[in-house]
Amino acid sequence: MPTPRARRSELATPASSERMCEKAAKSGADLVFLDLEDACAPSAKEAARGIAVTALRELDWGRTVRSVRVNGLDTPWCHGDIIDVVTGARDALDVLILPKARSARDVWWVDVLLTQLEAGLGLTRPIGLEVLIEEAEGLANATEIARSSPRVEAVIFGAGDLSASLRARVDGNFDPVGAYPGDFWHYARSQVLAAARAAGVDAIDAPFPDYRDTEGYRTAAGHASLMGFDGKWAIHPAQVALANEVFAPTVQEVAEAYEAIRVYRAAESDGVGAIGRDGRLVDAAHMRLAMNVLHRASLTGAEA
Repeated sequence: MPTPRARRSELATPASSERMCEKAAKSGADLVFLDLEDACAPSAKEAARGIAVTALRELDWGRTVRSVRVNGLDTPWCHGDIIDVVTGARDALDVLILPKARSARDVWWVDVLLTQLEAGLGLTRPIGLEVLIEEAEGLANATEIARSSPRVEAVIFGAGDLSASLRARVDGNFDPVGAYPGDFWHYARSQVLAAARAAGVDAIDAPFPDYRDTEGYRTAAGHASLMGFDGKWAIHPAQVALANEVFAPTVQEVAEAYEAIRVYRAAESDGVGAIGRDGRLVDAAHMRLAMNVLHRASLTGAEA
């Protein structure tokens, strides 16, 4: 099973900028990924590998999960990204993020390369993978991608490139440019979320490019959290605290979960499988929901 990690906030940071890497390490994000893909111009990609390795090894990351997004398999940089970053960072790297996965075979290729590198370098802790679902083919194969390797810890809904892959007519915030009935991305989000849950891995929601619109980000994060997503990308440090708040259970939710379990277990010991509480039915399904709350709380030490 994948290593349980808090993933309320995943902060994107250009790997080519030493200054922004330093800021990211102090951001309080659950995970920071140093981006070798979209955030780096082609001329800067190879040099950015060294900057990322230095940041991973020398900065104080505290409890933040250290990650790098490599370039896609269809580019000339992916192979070199993985070899240079893993060889340089070694045990200072927790997770690699693979963009534009189209099939399980894409993940398998990265898995094999990582296995060989870990063996050659004497690394004892496997490097995890997060996989972006942001191509039409990847969305169609989301479940097999999520199940493709024991390294996969999360799948990520990538609205930006998926918009292009689907030829959707959207604006810079990936919202439809005209009137649309209902939630434009609900089906795609549901596909990614169901794939994650079927595979027993985390589900991460898409970025929200308009970083000045804090209420818009909060609303989008809230909707994703209600659906069941574990966290959301942040493209600016100002979005980190919002994601950490929205995707964490409240004190009231934790207390309610404990109380529901206590009452149900007491009734269960008397041979009762379903009870009425505050005018509502409480049964085994409600226990699963309560345990979900306590699991999320435990990842950030808020379960007490």
